Amino acid sequence: MSTVRASRKIERAGVNALRSLLEEHDHIVQEIDGGNDHGEDMIVNFTRASKRTPYWIAIQVKSGKKYKRAHGYAIPVEDHFEDWRQSRIPILGVVYDMKKRELFWVNLTEQLRSVDESPGWVQVSSTSPLNSESIDDFYAEVATYAGDERMRIRAETEEEALAEAVRARQGLDPSTAPNPLYEGLADLALRYEERLKTIRRNLIRSLPLQIVILLMLVAWPYQIRFAEGSSDMSATLWVSNLYVFMIIMALTIFFEFRAGRIPFETGKWLWVIAGNFAWLPVVDPDGDSGWWGTFWIWAGVFVPSFGYKLLLLTFVRSAMDRIRARRTAGI
Repeated sequence: MSTVRASRKIERAGVNALRSLLEEHDHIVQEIDGGNDHGEDMIVNFTRASKRTPYWIAIQVKSGKKYKRAHGYAIPVEDHFEDWRQSRIPILGVVYDMKKRELFWVNLTEQLRSVDESPGWVQVSSTSPLNSESIDDFYAEVATYAGDERMRIRAETEEEALAEAVRARQGLDPSTAPNPLYEGLADLALRYEERLKTIRRNLIRSLPLQIVILLMLVAWPYQIRFAEGSSDMSATLWVSNLYVFMIIMALTIFFEFRAGRIPFETGKWLWVIAGNFAWLPVVDPDGDSGWWGTFWIWAGVFVPSFGYKLLLLTFVRSAMDRIRARRTAGI
């Protein structure tokens, strides 16, 4: 036959004493069975004037001589440090002095939120008794703390409230509960948050460049076929020259965006040029429309040639003006 642990009687003594006290004063007690005991022995819903309040607490009960200290008592934190300090309802610790038949309590969540590392034990003062004389003060103090920390729980039924209290005791706030599939990626993103913000800003600024490159990749074979049918010059050289010019324009726009300026004119001409040359293979897919194709072949030669010079003149002159202004201001 199975045996009963000798310590069970001692453990139950504290739980029974606390439960009797709380129920005597009409508070609702839900004991946590051993399989679900992760550092608390019961969940309690405070009541006032025979009505449930939105205040719930979880309690870890300890009984026996090993929790007695020279000046009071102590509750071991063990591996409950993060659970107790992050709980969305107060986790209280109660020690039962079997010799005195008295209960003493401490707010574990409040104590552990004031430190960054586990202290190993939380002190329970012998000046914090929990009995019929002090239970109203006990309720008032804990309810005030829960209210200040916004730890209220509201639900239509007692079952809903209990379920929410269980989730809260485990730190499972529906609005902040982790999604295991993405939690690791979120940690990585938070670690490099500033760098990722910079990358995001640059990606937005580079949209014109991305669109131009995508358009070029899709249009390349059609541009080659148009050029081959319209002229005897190298189709690859003609298309590459046009593409390089549009990429330089898109890069100019990107770096102007990074500097905080919006190059309206450059952007307008980029889309005019890209739009017109992208439309050619649609109008004349084989490049055999005589003068039409020849006109655009020569336009594809002169537009980049003139455009390079205009870009250099415009943006080098603007850079010179900025340098002069900085030197004048002594920056």
